[in-house]
Amino acid sequence: MAKISESTVSRLSHYYRVLEEVAAEGGKVISSQLLAEREGITSAQVRKDLSYFGSFGRRGLGYSVEHLRAQIRAILGLDRRWRVAVIGAGHIGSALLAYRGFASQGFDIVAVFDVDPARVGHPDGALSVRHVSQLSAEDAIDIGVIATPVRAAQEVADALVAAGVRGLLNFAPRKLRVPDDVWVRTVDMTTEFESLSFALSQPHGPRRRRPAG
Repeated sequence: MAKISESTVSRLSHYYRVLEEVAAEGGKVISSQLLAEREGITSAQVRKDLSYFGSFGRRGLGYSVEHLRAQIRAILGLDRRWRVAVIGAGHIGSALLAYRGFASQGFDIVAVFDVDPARVGHPDGALSVRHVSQLSAEDAIDIGVIATPVRAAQEVADALVAAGVRGLLNFAPRKLRVPDDVWVRTVDMTTEFESLSFALSQPHGPRRRRPAG
């Protein structure tokens, strides 16, 4: 299989959301054109993305919503359960623990860690906060979420890697150094705000809509 770009994987996730919406609406069949319209791209792009993984529809007939949803779910690895640990029980960590949507997609938050004595040993949602020094391979964590201050992020990443964790979701605004067989996704909300600030500051940026009336 050719190397799949991150943008392709991202679009697969979007297609999956569209298929869930269509299924909830009672739709049975969907065309590449409708998928494209929902995502603001071309139908050729949809067909190209899907062609990396096989043939899922018939020309002129479209795709079975249930079949394509199941196939994309398997491609994205959502046909199994993933054990997730949150490191950092502050505002971001607690917000993630409180969100109920992860479990429905196969991501089970099974542990939460911190170093603050005021938090360790106390409940956060359904879990009790453990000291990060207790993190070990016995926890069998698949994905570690780093929701710590920036100064602690690399140390936490090292501890997760030492515990056998190969997928890291990093909310700390810094680049992490990890082995080649470890995958890192960084969510830097400050950078996203700055990108929007830049776009809105340009003289030919999007026009503000005036209130009606």
